[in-house]
Amino acid sequence: MLPIPRRHSHFVFGVIQSGITSLVAAGIASIPSLATDHFLWNWFASWLISWAAISPVVFLAAPAIKLLSLILTRDETAI
Repeated sequence: MLPIPRRHSHFVFGVIQSGITSLVAAGIASIPSLATDHFLWNWFASWLISWAAISPVVFLAAPAIKLLSLILTRDETAI
């Protein structure tokens, strides 16, 4: 268990979410290199670049997405 306070869990979530998303996207983008011997290197390099690019986007967009999801949904107990 990492000694990260629970109040920072949204940052941990963002790092994990952006890492998984960019890993999948980089893998899909690297499919053309399957015919070469450089697939793993291309995937890894693409993943690092895309993770560095998407992490700030996730941190900036997450509050807006959360607010939008609250606007678009309703509390079931208020029925």
